[in-house]
Amino acid sequence: GRRKGPMLAVGALGALIVVVGALMLAPGDDAAKATPTPSVAPTEAAPELPVGVECSGADCAGQDPEAMGCGGEFARTVAGAVVGGSKIEVRYSEVCSASWARLTEGTIGDTVRITAGEGAQDGEVMGDTDAYTPMVAVKKASDAKACATLTSGTKGCTDPGE
Repeated sequence: GRRKGPMLAVGALGALIVVVGALMLAPGDDAAKATPTPSVAPTEAAPELPVGVECSGADCAGQDPEAMGCGGEFARTVAGAVVGGSKIEVRYSEVCSASWARLTEGTIGDTVRITAGEGAQDGEVMGDTDAYTPMVAVKKASDAKACATLTSGTKGCTDPGE
């Protein structure tokens, strides 16, 4: 019974030393601010991108939306139109800050174009009935417009998005 008191005190003192040591070694907020971690590709306030997403904004311009991870769950249609028997859409990815045009139910040789400000990208139906363009950087969904030119000579564009 007599040994429990001193052993408890030694144990408590040991735990206190470990906690104080850990606090002294842990970097505080000041140290983190003083030495920012360099990034591989510095961009304007690089957003934290979801797993599988490879670009954002200007870094996406000219890139394939599927290959860069901007399509699928990260994309939505923000404008659409029917041109002849084909459908054109502006696809927008908020995560990637980018848009692209998609043409469905087309024929080989039909072309689709996406424009946003000074940026433009083109796509062409090659062997299937669908085509999409590389991406253009946008700030908001309504910044982009899609146009199609069908082999029949019919042309048409989407109205601005949201």
